[in-house]
Amino acid sequence: MKYEMLYLIDSSMADEARDALISKFEGTVATLGGTVLSTDKWGVKKLAYPIDYKSDAFYVLMTFEAGAEAVKELDRLCGITDGILRRMITKAAN
Repeated sequence: MKYEMLYLIDSSMADEARDALISKFEGTVATLGGTVLSTDKWGVKKLAYPIDYKSDAFYVLMTFEAGAEAVKELDRLCGITDGILRRMITKAAN
């Protein structure tokens, strides 16, 4: 199946740490037998409402093909990773 994961990274995080985080999620998809189709870095955008007292975040949209187990693992990883404010994984339209 084809999925999209939109996640928000704390904008105060250093560039190197942010890039390492993005690579970590891409690597997780590959490790679980999936394929990353694209990773769009939207940059820092203002949030609609404050999250953890922050008013902006770095947006990343990753499109990938993988099985359900990869989606579960990505969701779990995002939940326990410092610096991730929000995430949303949806099935992509074909």
